[in-house]
Amino acid sequence: MTGVPRAVQQHSGEKGPLIAVLQDIQEASGYLPAADLERVAVELGIPISEVYAVATFYSQFRLKPAGKHIVRACDGTSCHVCQATSILKAVQDELGVRDGETTPDGLFTLETVACLGACFLAPVLVVNEDYYGRVTPAKTRDIIRRYR
Repeated sequence: MTGVPRAVQQHSGEKGPLIAVLQDIQEASGYLPAADLERVAVELGIPISEVYAVATFYSQFRLKPAGKHIVRACDGTSCHVCQATSILKAVQDELGVRDGETTPDGLFTLETVACLGACFLAPVLVVNEDYYGRVTPAKTRDIIRRYR
């Protein structure tokens, strides 16, 4: 368990500290381990179902470890119209994983997102914090290979 009591103590007195506590734990661990979620419920005096409801509602939280590189494929309206489906397929084919999965070597995690806020660059792919706009399936494969 990584810092649950410290995270809870740091946010004590705040109204509704659950999200902040979960953010602290994820920052320390890279994800939200089940044992930590149970401890948070006890420490905050709330049902475990509420902790899981928040942890699964917000896309920022992970319940399992992520890869070293997070690949986000946008499927928002602009990207979708600009063939985002073919970009997602290229990523899936290159990595051998589906949305929400991590490669067996732990190097990549694939996430499909509703919007990356860069519609003028559609279709958009983000690897970690690096944005790539107007990508094609061929460019997508090249981008992924740079991170291997």
